[in-house]
Amino acid sequence: MCPALGRRYHPVMSLIVVTGGAGFIGSNIVARLGARGDAEIAVCDFFGDAADAKWRNLAKHPVTDFVAPDALAGYLAGHAREIAAVVHMGAISATTETDVDLIVRTNITLSRMIWDWCAGAKKPLVYASSAATYGDGALGFTDDNGLAAQSALRPLNAYGWSKQMFDLYALRAAAKGHAPPVWAGLKFFNVYGPNEQHKGGQKSVVAHMYPKAAADERVRLFRSHNPNYADGGQLRDFIYVKDCADVVEWLLSGEKQAGVVNVGTGQARSFSELAGALYAALGKQPGIDYVDTPIEIREKYQYFTQADMSRLRGLGYERQFTPIEAGVADYVTRYLTSDDPHV
Repeated sequence: MCPALGRRYHPVMSLIVVTGGAGFIGSNIVARLGARGDAEIAVCDFFGDAADAKWRNLAKHPVTDFVAPDALAGYLAGHAREIAAVVHMGAISATTETDVDLIVRTNITLSRMIWDWCAGAKKPLVYASSAATYGDGALGFTDDNGLAAQSALRPLNAYGWSKQMFDLYALRAAAKGHAPPVWAGLKFFNVYGPNEQHKGGQKSVVAHMYPKAAADERVRLFRSHNPNYADGGQLRDFIYVKDCADVVEWLLSGEKQAGVVNVGTGQARSFSELAGALYAALGKQPGIDYVDTPIEIREKYQYFTQADMSRLRGLGYERQFTPIEAGVADYVTRYLTSDDPHV
């Protein structure tokens, strides 16, 4: 049983609050924690229009409570005794979002409120940071928790900047003794998997390619404009969403003071390999066309990302990460080809 639950709370009274719990990564975490049966789950999220289908991400799982984001502060205060931990995945995650005031309110101000409450109420906190904090990767992808190292990063968009700002807030607050008893900020790399259909243009490359590949049409990948990389040879650290849920479950299952930590596989793979894994899962021969990278993003396009996983491994995390061949095959055969493609 999760120490955040079992040692200090009666199981019937234990409650885990998951913000962004109807979203992509959040709903996979709800599925994982709900399957354990040792805690009730409260989901804080916006659901939008029924056509967006975010509600379907939770349709298979018992959820005890639903909380509107603007009512979260009152909910936390009113349920302090029952709450065992907070998993904060809620965010404006679109890298193309241009309303910076909205990003600040959601990704920084709300996150600070949650941090401060967890610190004061002495509740464990796991929150979503992002590999977008690393910018173009010029300084590498090592999750150094030093303030100088984190301050030196230069994100390429407002989303990545907001995540960096909150990471710095957390590290400064922790250094002053104002922190949850156990906390972790997870720098997720390129996540793919079930329950992402509502994300539209922000879906993973796998989800974007699937309809064409399934229809025996050719998929499109960006042509390389860097002589060091072949077309389709651009590299990313692709991580299956179920591995992300594994990490969160593991962190909540012990008193692990992780700090800000990478969540990738530690192995960069090419977009061509990803497309090949998709076609293999469908039992088809790959068909790939290469198109020019749009000029508006070409100068900021990343050709390589790869998480340094030594910090998480050093904490004792021993589970193996799913290679893209197995992850894409599971995603395709169990979800994308299904009439009910939700976890």
